[in-house]
Amino acid sequence: MLTVVVQWGPSLGMSFLNNIAFGSEILRDQFIRWRVTTEPEPRILVVDIDEASLAAVGPWPWSSSRIADLVEILLSRYEARGVALDIVREKAGDPEGDMRLEALAAHGPLVLGQIFDFDYENKRPQPLRQGVLAGALPELQARARRADGYIANHAGFAGARHVGNMGFVPGTDGVLRHVPLVTRFEGRDYPALALSLVRCCSAAPAPALPDADHMRIPFKRDWNAFTLVSAADILDEAIDPASARGRLVLVGSSSLGLGDRVTTPHAAKRPGLGVQAEVLSTLLDRQAGTTPAPWPGRLAACAFALLSALLATFAFPRLPAWASVAMLGAVSTLWLAAAYVIAPHDPLFSTTAPLLTNLFLLAVAVPYQWQMAQRRSRHLLGTLRQYVAPSVVRELLRSDLEDPLAPRQLDVTTLIADMEGYTTQVESLSMTEAARLTREFLDCLTAPVIAGGGTLDKYTGDGLVAFWGAPLPIEQHADLALDAARAIVARVKALSHTREAAGHPPLRVRIGIESGPAVAGDFGTSFRSIYTAVGDSVNTASRLEQAARDFPHDVIVGAGTVERSVRHRFIALGERRLRGKGKPTALFTPADIPRSRVAAAGVPDIAVVKGST
Repeated sequence: MLTVVVQWGPSLGMSFLNNIAFGSEILRDQFIRWRVTTEPEPRILVVDIDEASLAAVGPWPWSSSRIADLVEILLSRYEARGVALDIVREKAGDPEGDMRLEALAAHGPLVLGQIFDFDYENKRPQPLRQGVLAGALPELQARARRADGYIANHAGFAGARHVGNMGFVPGTDGVLRHVPLVTRFEGRDYPALALSLVRCCSAAPAPALPDADHMRIPFKRDWNAFTLVSAADILDEAIDPASARGRLVLVGSSSLGLGDRVTTPHAAKRPGLGVQAEVLSTLLDRQAGTTPAPWPGRLAACAFALLSALLATFAFPRLPAWASVAMLGAVSTLWLAAAYVIAPHDPLFSTTAPLLTNLFLLAVAVPYQWQMAQRRSRHLLGTLRQYVAPSVVRELLRSDLEDPLAPRQLDVTTLIADMEGYTTQVESLSMTEAARLTREFLDCLTAPVIAGGGTLDKYTGDGLVAFWGAPLPIEQHADLALDAARAIVARVKALSHTREAAGHPPLRVRIGIESGPAVAGDFGTSFRSIYTAVGDSVNTASRLEQAARDFPHDVIVGAGTVERSVRHRFIALGERRLRGKGKPTALFTPADIPRSRVAAAGVPDIAVVKGST
């Protein structure tokens, strides 16, 4: 009888933790497939009772004499270091063959097989008790897999020195990933088949056992990477003796007709004999000290999850939703690369736990931040849409400012414009005509401000206050304000010509411009938001607008704007003591804006003081 895989494991739970563990195993399976090597294993020889052997020698079961012939040839003719039979002989065979096998098992480097049953859910009406157990050892380790039954060899092999468990415990999805190295039954410990072979036939000390009741099988090699020999070729002594000399030999079957098949991370229906070969190779690596050094994978997973959460806390408020999702994707990819490297060094850590952190962030944090961004956007739009151009609002929404409306000191240029003689203009007009004049005049003022990226602070009846450099800093805010002033003058002039043709008096706009530090932000109350700028430069711009009534120039500019302008030329108008100022203030006007009327006597232009031609 060949090895039978007995599975009576726990049913697949639907709990959250079970799902995490299952996902981790699936990911580890993929890592194994990526890492698999075809490098030959020189320490192991697999003797396969394959279809060709059954055809050449005869159908199964073979006689004890045939099995004894096979073992004796391997140990004598081929000088194998030891032989393990992945076979259970439940019933006595021919007496001569049984006697030879019993002698080999009692005195030679031969390991027999037996199978333990792990019936955790007590699904069997009666525990398995077939044959006679052998090979019990003193306690090998504190943690061992407990068995509920067994299928052992017949009583003639009870005196065998070395016997190993061939039973596997597949996962809840039917995939074999772990093997119990030590099985405990009725207070006695029994080693696995591969472990018993290493302890029996290796001159080196026994390998250190993992601190768990099972060992994760690394599956470094698939079935075809091991040195495979047909049992018929061994019986015929048809192979080179050097190819087997000094090797540990596993004898079993890959024949589909004998049913010894398991599902591994590599593929379904892999020979159970190949799993025994992989376990043996792993134990030999542990014995030689060539297994991957242990790393704290669980600590790395916890640290990575924490770093992901901290990164999300810092980045999400500053990123749009799509960028947050992309960031989580990049972080998850980085973890997959890290898990791929760590997995061979820590067989217990969860490869998917940090991904659950990212999944939580994706399912909860990203939508939350999106909602907060929408709320922030609505607040910004509600506050700023009446003050600034849509492009400025979009730029604010893309900025990393935590609160773009919070008052902060910025370098700004303030423009204050007003209609000269408003009372005289409207006193002879009806209410409807006066309202239309006011609206048309304010349109002349507003359009250039918005088109030039300025912030409309407020209307002052027949005028407005606007500034550049807030809420977003602008490098050439002075030039942009001057461009808007020139456009305002041109539009008011065109409106004036239209009205003069209709018999109305001419219109004139007075503009004051000054640049300097100011505090800009939302200075509103809980009842109303008001985005404005306050500071000395704002007050000076207001005084310059008032001073324009004494000059034939529509635009009066302060020294701060002259200093910051790059693209404009200016005419110096002298100094004047403005209301609220302790010292005289230098006044200028842009050279590219014509006078609105003939210069009054005693108010001459001084000189062109700055600008490029």
